[in-house]
Amino acid sequence: MPASRQLPVHKLGSDGLLSSQQGIGYMGMSTAYTDKNPPTVTDEECIAVIEKALELGCTHLDTSNVYGPETNERLLGKAIKGKRDKFTLATKCGVVNRNGQRGVDGSRKAVREACLASLDRLQTEYIDLYYLHRVDRSLPIEETFKEFKALKEEGKIRDVGISEATAEEIRRAHAVTPLSAVQLEWSLWTRGAEREVIPTCRELGIGIVTYSPLGRSFLTGTITSLNNLHENDFRINKQPRFQGENFQKNLELLKQLDSLAQQKGATPGQLALAWVHSQGPDVFPIPGTKRIKYLQENVAAAFIELSPAERKDVEAIFDQVSGPRYTEDMAKLSGDY
Repeated sequence: MPASRQLPVHKLGSDGLLSSQQGIGYMGMSTAYTDKNPPTVTDEECIAVIEKALELGCTHLDTSNVYGPETNERLLGKAIKGKRDKFTLATKCGVVNRNGQRGVDGSRKAVREACLASLDRLQTEYIDLYYLHRVDRSLPIEETFKEFKALKEEGKIRDVGISEATAEEIRRAHAVTPLSAVQLEWSLWTRGAEREVIPTCRELGIGIVTYSPLGRSFLTGTITSLNNLHENDFRINKQPRFQGENFQKNLELLKQLDSLAQQKGATPGQLALAWVHSQGPDVFPIPGTKRIKYLQENVAAAFIELSPAERKDVEAIFDQVSGPRYTEDMAKLSGDY
């Protein structure tokens, strides 16, 4: 089901930020996911995806200073040069790599330095949406967001967001400076945020930006064997659902999703993405892709309507997912879902 319509634009949060109904998560273009025998993807091909996205109205682009690290922002800056005002540009700070170890730093100094460096790499004078990528729980979250407030007042960032935070952390940050978006993982096989985080966002009028709406590509049906993934791939090292017996059990669930998708005249990935869109107009998924073909499929999914019965049938498949979403060390850096 190729894309033939242009995505509409909606208000993201209550602070005036506008965003296409669906965006692109840029992470996979530079880091995290590695096929065993990856085809070469050049900068030019990645830029072509962005050009096609603009044509389709998919203008919300999401990156981070840690993707690459840093190279992803440079690539995105190159891709949007000369047409900056046509995109909603989101990036992040807070995750740091020091001496080969990943950690977090939410100090005011670190936030400001990261923002200035991102502006330089992105070749822009402002960032539309600036997130705290992970919460630094070694210091009061209020201190971190005082710096976000200062950067906004200076015009360096236009709107503020937070990623992978608890409901309490969202409230405390929002009290310092209004949040336009909370970024969280939400898909058919990751629904824990529905307990507290998503209701909190809706209570406060904060937009919901969903990363990995396709279950780290698992829900597309394109990963049928762990042999397809490189030994350094983030999924088989940090995500138990892609490991051993868990992976095999989850493949059985995928077969059921594929069956329902065929009945709908869609791919399993499109059905999974349509389910995310069906959660409401305050939900903005940002599936990632390196290929125009999959970009078109993802955009087309935004126009697939699901009846209440179809939603129920799809949800029932993933009532029992095998394995937690993160290993213990990654879970400590993330939200409580």
